[in-house]
This record gives sequence, C-alpha cells and structure tokens, in this order.
Amino acid sequence: MRRLIKVGLTGGIATGKSTTLQRWKQAGAVGIDTDELAHQTLEPGTPTWNEIVRTFGPSILNQNQTVNRRELGQIVFGNPEKRLALNRIIHPVVHQKWIERIEQLERDDKAEVAVVSIPLLYEVGAEKHFDCVVAVGCSEQTQMARLKQKGLTETEARGRMGAQWPIQKKMDQADFVIWNDGKLEVLVEQADVIWANIKETYHAAN
Repeated sequence: MRRLIKVGLTGGIATGKSTTLQRWKQAGAVGIDTDELAHQTLEPGTPTWNEIVRTFGPSILNQNQTVNRRELGQIVFGNPEKRLALNRIIHPVVHQKWIERIEQLERDDKAEVAVVSIPLLYEVGAEKHFDCVVAVGCSEQTQMARLKQKGLTETEARGRMGAQWPIQKKMDQADFVIWNDGKLEVLVEQADVIWANIKETYHAAN
C-alpha cells in the first residue's frame, strides 16, 4: 500500500488557486476544492443552512430559499464578529468533509496525489495535515483588477482581501510558491515544475 501524497494549496483570493488545481487535476491529481464544499453547506435544508438562517436572518435568502452569497458576503466581510460567526458554522463541516475524502482516498489506495485547495489554510491551522503546502500569489493591484472583473466593488474586494492573511505571509510559510501576476502560460509553467518536484520529492520519501 503506497502512501498518498497530500498537498495543501492556498493563496489570496483571485490569485489563481482554481487554475492551478485544475492543471494538477489534468496531470493526475485528485483535486478537492473547499470552496465547493463550503457551497454545499449552504444548500437549503442542510443543518448549516438552518444555522446560517437562524444567525443572519431570512433576508439573506433568495426567493427559492438558496443563500444569496453576495448579500451574506456584504454582511460578514464588513463585520469581523459576524464573519467569525459564519466561519464557526461552516469551517468545521468543511474540514470534516475534506478529511473524510482524504481518508477514503487512502483506503481506496488508487490515487497518487491529493491536492486540497483551502483559501484559509494557514488561518485555520490546516497545514499539519499535508506533506507540503503550495501558495499562489499575485500583486494587490492584480488581485483588485481580477475581483472587479468578477463584479465586486472596490469596497467589497478590499473586505474579502482583508479577511485573509497577507499573501506575502502565506508565501513565506509555504514549501512552494507560484507567482501569478502575468500570463496564464507563466502560471502553468510554474505549476508544472512544482508538480514534477512534488512527485519526485515525496515519491522518494515513500
């Protein structure tokens, strides 16, 4: 039974984590996106949905009872206490989901590498679960431009950026760093080099 190589992927908002994860999935990794898991916790009728509605009120719901994530975001990213309250509801459930997925992969003994994308990896102390951590970064100007392209106002963008550790702090602690301030090809090239390095280094350790 070979040991599953576990890679934590983190970075600031709009730095290129999803693109990196997609590239590594194409290379053979099993990718786990905790943003997607978090969205599952917002599905109507789930215990987390019920708790969120109790905590923040029905005004955060769309007509079809789904959570209006932009409305919820405006509430929590402007208020540290409310953001903490939301994190206390969602984070334990998301953590349990990806831990269970990793454990299932280990039991199946088919995958070589699992990459878990966790935006707040260092903030929640999840780095201890991984063989190595990769941080994706870019300049604040690039972050802002990308978030505005997604339809966020400058105030909304700064609220989301301010809710995370500074990118430099994450990069300082990571085992590998991708700097994504330019063309897609440059990101892909860095991702491919790091992927090869991870496989070589941690296969040798198996």
